[in-house]
Amino acid sequence: MSIIIVLWGFLLISLMAIGGYFMFRKFLKSLPKEDGKSILDWEAHYVEETKHLWSENEKALLEELVSPVPELFRDVARQKIASKIGEVALEKQENSISQETVIEGYILATPKRDHKFLRKKLKQKGIAVTPYEHLFSLSMSDYRENWQESYKK
Repeated sequence: MSIIIVLWGFLLISLMAIGGYFMFRKFLKSLPKEDGKSILDWEAHYVEETKHLWSENEKALLEELVSPVPELFRDVARQKIASKIGEVALEKQENSISQETVIEGYILATPKRDHKFLRKKLKQKGIAVTPYEHLFSLSMSDYRENWQESYKK
C-alpha cells in the first residue's frame, strides 16, 4: 500500500512540474520586450492585421500542416505559425496570402525537426521544395549552440 502512495506522490509531483514548466514558458512570452509588446502581443497583432488576407485554400493548407501537432497544443501552434505567416505577408506587402507565403512562414516558425514532415507533405502535394531550401537554414534550430560541449562536462 505504501508503494502505491509513493508512486502516486511521484506522479502528482511530475504532473505539477510539467504544468509549471508550460505556465512559466507562457509567462515569459507575456513579458514586454524593449518595444513594450510581448511575443504574444506581436503574434496577436500579425494575426489580426492579416486576417482578411487569408483564403480558404491557405487556411486548409495551414490546418493540414498543423495536423500532426497533438490536439492539446494545436491552437498554440496554429497561432504561432499563422502569426509568422502574417509577418511574412506584411513584409512582402501582399494583397492576399499565397501558398508560397504559407510555406515560407511555416518553415520560419517551426524548428528543424518539423521540416521532415513539411518536405513529405509538399512531396505528396506535388510542390517543389527547392525554392524554399534557403529558408530551412533560417528557421529555429533544435538545440542551443555548443550543446555537445555542455553534455561532455
